[in-house]
Formats: sequence, C-alpha cells, structure tokens
Amino acid sequence: MRNQEFLNKLSNCINHCNYCADACLDEDNLKKMVDCIRKDKVCASACASLADILAIKDANATGLVKYCEQVCKECAEECEQHETQHCQDCAKACRECEEACKKYLAA
Repeated sequence: MRNQEFLNKLSNCINHCNYCADACLDEDNLKKMVDCIRKDKVCASACASLADILAIKDANATGLVKYCEQVCKECAEECEQHETQHCQDCAKACRECEEACKKYLAA
C-alpha cells in the first residue's frame, strides 16, 4: 500500500470518528453512547498520531500501526452495534482503516 493511500484512509477514519463522537452527544440516550464516544476519540487520536509519524521520512511506526489496527477494529465493533447513520458510516471508515493497517504491515 502506498503511503499516500494509507494517509487518506487514516484521515477518513479520523474525520468519521470525530463526527461520530460529536453526533453521539446529540442522541436521546446519551448513556448508551458513552463507550462509542470514547472509542471514537481514542481511534481518532491513534490515527492522527500515526499519520503524523508516517509523515516523517524513515520513521519506524510498526508498533503504532498495530495499535491503530486494534483500536480501529474495536471502534468499528462498537459503532456496528448502533443503528444511527453516523455510527454505521464510522464503522465502515474504521474497517477500511483497519484493513489499510493490515496491508501496510504486510508490505
């Protein structure tokens, strides 16, 4: 996977996670959205950190890519439990980012 393609997947995931976390705050049953909001925030932060590190030439980010893969998986699993469109869109972006992490590690 080319670096720019990977960065695009990370950016897409960051944007969806941040949007989802914010949209969850407007849900009627906020209490049931707490885990979703937390996972969204962690995922967005991990992806943003990874994108920053990958922008540095010759940076070894293998450990962070593995971590990012895991938090994307966890965030997707959480968002998939909710029927709201923002959660479903976020889950899709997280799954795509998780796959991008796997491809990056396999290269």
